[in-house]
Amino acid sequence: MANIRKDEVFQLVKSLQKAEKRSFKLFVNRHGDNAEDLKVVTLFDALDKMDAYDEEAMLRKHPSIKKQQLSNLKAQLFRQILSSLRLIRDESNIELQLHEQMDYAKILYDKALYLQSLKMLDRIKEHAREFHQLSYVLQALTFEKKIESLHITRSMENRAEQLARETEKANQQWLMLGKLSNLALQLYSWYIKMGHARDEIDVLSVKAFFETNLPSGAKDSENFYEKLYLYQAHCWYHYILQDFLQFYRYCQKWVDLFEQDPPMMSIETVQYMKGVHNLLIAHFVLFNHDKFMPRLNAFQAFTASELGQRTTTTVIQGFVYLYISKLDRHFMEGTFTEGLTLVPEIEEKLEAYEIHLDRHRVLVFYYKIACLCFGSGDNERAIEYLNKIIHWKVDLRTDIQCYARLLHLIAHFELGHEQLLEYLIKSVYRFMAKMQNLSEVEEEIFKFLRKSFFLKPTQIRSAFIALRDKLQKYEANPLESRSFMYLDIISWLDSKIHKKPVQEIMQQKYKADYQRKKKYI
Repeated sequence: MANIRKDEVFQLVKSLQKAEKRSFKLFVNRHGDNAEDLKVVTLFDALDKMDAYDEEAMLRKHPSIKKQQLSNLKAQLFRQILSSLRLIRDESNIELQLHEQMDYAKILYDKALYLQSLKMLDRIKEHAREFHQLSYVLQALTFEKKIESLHITRSMENRAEQLARETEKANQQWLMLGKLSNLALQLYSWYIKMGHARDEIDVLSVKAFFETNLPSGAKDSENFYEKLYLYQAHCWYHYILQDFLQFYRYCQKWVDLFEQDPPMMSIETVQYMKGVHNLLIAHFVLFNHDKFMPRLNAFQAFTASELGQRTTTTVIQGFVYLYISKLDRHFMEGTFTEGLTLVPEIEEKLEAYEIHLDRHRVLVFYYKIACLCFGSGDNERAIEYLNKIIHWKVDLRTDIQCYARLLHLIAHFELGHEQLLEYLIKSVYRFMAKMQNLSEVEEEIFKFLRKSFFLKPTQIRSAFIALRDKLQKYEANPLESRSFMYLDIISWLDSKIHKKPVQEIMQQKYKADYQRKKKYI
């Protein structure tokens, strides 16, 4: 992926769809030709034609734009694009509708039409409550109190008492909403930085944080957003602790919340998509193929629907969530070579959406693609993708960074790069120790790799068997099982023991598990 220079105006221009670009041109030309507007359009066209932002090349190609003017022109272009987008009315965007109605209420007030303004505010509150938009309820109440305190409207009896009661109730809901959304966000932030709990210290720390910050009465919440953030907080909490059954339970609650209130799927589309994405992850980690596939197919249909294609954000997030789940399917089924057919399309989208994607998602894609390559036996290609992670200086997902280095080491072991291995073993061990990411499983792997230099060919198979037997004892330990989530070391060892490709071992396990579950259905 190219390391292009980021520019806010360039990013905005490149995010526009054809209809939005056409609307912008009409908006700028609404007052006829104007020298300043013509320069803005020239700048817009120049940015639109660029694949990557290159200021010097643009100034050379368009001499009418002077370097000293560029900053002001870009600021003007940014404002005009946003203004033109604002005029494209989105009937389904409840927040824009409520914001517009608030503007109308203020206009009526400024015209001294106080009763009409109050009627508008009543409609805003009714509309906002219908779609759980608490912030607009509070805005409307604040404005109502201002009008009643400055003017004698006599709009109704006991107005002050009613407004006080409504405000008190809304404030209590807002306080609960704030606490739950903070808790969900902070737990998600912990996961993005660290991944799953690494040791008992992490477990105790996360448990203490969750229990201290979960507000009393949260489980009795009735407001849509309170429930949403409560379920999200539980999802991240249980996922960090690798309690996947509870993680699945709250992911299902998250999705059910939307599917029981369909209008909210239109208002909070990305929140719904993220909920489905997490539910698919839950099915994946629980190896629940029978529920995974129907949900994946339904989600693919949703991403292609009008709602899934409505905005740039829904399109991009739909791609991320859908293709992560598509890759997970191939991990579950052991069809690594088949999964690699998705890579060209993924790389094309990663390049197309580069200015919009966060680094965390790109890291996840690189790691999953590297694992597919490794599982299919293409170790050299796996190393290429792992190098993208290793050489990318980012302060997040230290778990992925550690296991990328470990898989990189094993790929070189597979290729027989003995001269490089001695250095890599020391380097990777130091890095994982520094990141506090060395569990008993990793310690055993490093011991084996160090000893492998001195093993005779006739001793290799028995050494693989001994390592597998040791590691299998750790699979039931939650704090050790995280290692098997990131790197299926047992399947790799089985492939070495039985002299079969990793994906063949994985396919056998998948079929055996499927048949076992089928007997109990």
